[in-house]
Amino acid sequence: MTAWILRRALQAVFVVWLMTLIVFVGLHAIGNPVDILIGQDVDQIDRARIIAQLGLDQPLWRQYLAFLNGALHGNLGNSYVYNVPAIQLILQRLPATLELAFAALIIAVVVGIPLGLFAGLYPRNPISKLLMTGSIVGFSLPTFWVGLILIMVFSVHFGVLPASGRGETASLFGVQWSFLTADGLRHLILPAINLAMFKTSLVLRLTRAGVTEVLPQDFVKFARAKGLSPLRVVLVHVLRNTLIPLVTVLGLEFGSTIAFAVVTETVFAWPGAGKLILDSINSIDRPVIVAYLIVVVCLFVSLNLIVDVLYKWLDPRVRVEAAA
Repeated sequence: MTAWILRRALQAVFVVWLMTLIVFVGLHAIGNPVDILIGQDVDQIDRARIIAQLGLDQPLWRQYLAFLNGALHGNLGNSYVYNVPAIQLILQRLPATLELAFAALIIAVVVGIPLGLFAGLYPRNPISKLLMTGSIVGFSLPTFWVGLILIMVFSVHFGVLPASGRGETASLFGVQWSFLTADGLRHLILPAINLAMFKTSLVLRLTRAGVTEVLPQDFVKFARAKGLSPLRVVLVHVLRNTLIPLVTVLGLEFGSTIAFAVVTETVFAWPGAGKLILDSINSIDRPVIVAYLIVVVCLFVSLNLIVDVLYKWLDPRVRVEAAA
């Protein structure tokens, strides 16, 4: 296990390094932040001084080596726009995004797994067919449009839920969270539902497919022949084996939810890292963009590691192969 974790750590370091290299080259190709940060009325002397202060007068390879040297010491550079450490900006906004992603994932699991289980156990039931049709709709509808409809219905028409912002927050472990207050929960409901729609449809269909595949297996028939109750057969034998591929997908989907929550955060004015990265891309704020991508890649790698560990726990065959 230790050797396996060390190999994964080395792979993670290589992935992060390769990502920073690609991003540096790509950002250099798409534009110069000086053209956005410095107005046209600034004379050439001040312009050259500001470029030198930002280190943009150096060749790209020197800028990249300077970044790597700072990253090894925990410094990912200062934001061109806010003039504060880029990692500080990301860590200030990341809790809001994590809270939104967790809420969306909880909704997807709590709603999607039971509905998918029902659809798999009773495939000919009219409700099951209606659920599968609804899942296709959940896949098809664009996130920004669903968000606007939710705001129009629940905020404008009925006036029961707020349309934007994070609401009142409370501190836990030195971090501000919305779910700890009633007002924060009210602000969290609509963006979480909007972000969870696609995930719920995905979980529903994966669970249904897994149940359909597991039910005809011999070990399920044997469990029924032993006289086990239907509930125990479903929960212990069917659902557990259905969760094996679902865990992998949920782990990757949680990472993508964090990385691509920008649309929901923009529609609902949710002050998360997604909105920050969108503003940084518009202003070509290189340090913030690179710091955000490093954090996201580290999250993806960590989630993949957790998923692999859960896989070994859920599927004995993986443990046997690893031991061999």
